Amino acid sequence: MSPYLSLSRRLRVTPFSRRVDAAGVQAYTVYNHMRLPTMFQSAEEDCRHLKQKVQVWDVACERQVEIVGPDAKRLMRMLTPRDLESMDVGQCRYIPVVDEKGGMLNDPVALKLADDRYWISLADSDLLLWVKGLALGARFDVDVNEPDVSPLAVQGPLSDTLMARIFGDAVRDIRFFRFGVFQYAGRELRIARSGYSKQGGFEIYVEGSDLGEPIWDALFAAGIDLDVRAGGPNIIERVESGLLSYGNDMTRENSPFECGLGKFCDLDTAETSIGRDALLRERDQGPLRMIRSLAIDGPALPPCAGEWPVMADGVRIGQITSAAWSPDFDTNVAIGMIDRSHWHDGNQVTVETIEGARSAVVREKSFN
Repeated sequence: MSPYLSLSRRLRVTPFSRRVDAAGVQAYTVYNHMRLPTMFQSAEEDCRHLKQKVQVWDVACERQVEIVGPDAKRLMRMLTPRDLESMDVGQCRYIPVVDEKGGMLNDPVALKLADDRYWISLADSDLLLWVKGLALGARFDVDVNEPDVSPLAVQGPLSDTLMARIFGDAVRDIRFFRFGVFQYAGRELRIARSGYSKQGGFEIYVEGSDLGEPIWDALFAAGIDLDVRAGGPNIIERVESGLLSYGNDMTRENSPFECGLGKFCDLDTAETSIGRDALLRERDQGPLRMIRSLAIDGPALPPCAGEWPVMADGVRIGQITSAAWSPDFDTNVAIGMIDRSHWHDGNQVTVETIEGARSAVVREKSFN
């Protein structure tokens, strides 16, 4: 008998949960105190369909932290080492958020709704409490809250076709990491060209839980001939694409430079950002380890649920944090943190997997 996940008010439902259950979800994970669907048919079949068709994902777990008020921009400057000065209204930006030691607290997407209003679309950590504490400590004139906003992702090569049937052809004109405002049922919704896959698509910021099921139903009714299905972030496609998962591939013990996010740290201009001094020192010295993709030899391995040590000449030089069998690349694809001595492309290492030692090759680039 499989262990049962006890449900309670602490594990919140989403506006789409009933539809997800009806679609035959097979597996969930817990993300920001919510259920995140991760599998419907199988990881392999879900991945194949995602790459060929179109899927609708319940990603309401990407909770929003709203910052609104006269000091909103000042607070945003404190939160991230990325320079947001040139950020336009209607733009999204991927931002590392770090603590005073430069350790990653979250890697959200920021949306600028107005000069004095931002949403921060979270990865899996309680960043709301950190932001509220900073605002209080700095005595900023802002309101920090979690609005009733639940993202619904539409991902896959046919996503433009499906979205245009609901929101009109203008949705096709949204540029990558930009969002537009569209009407649905007499309400304004923000739709961004973004998502947690490399297959292309959109995220609909559903404002108002009562709209969740009507929008879900409209998408499925309009996409019957497109073979639209329910889906979710797919472990195979994610690892192939080198998309990092906060809490898995990076934690507060890691810096943006270790995570390959140094290009998002504008330290010469982000003078008021928390953790800047620590990041300046690391930038000058260089990180001692860094995220890499790896190909692990042998038959299919189960997903990595923890850490698999990476060894070279009997010495531990890193760990695998995400792994899956890729039918398209005919190998076990993986993501791990590797020491500087062995992070170069083509280096041969050994991974202590749950099924024994396997040879592996380090890659400087992802598979996709």
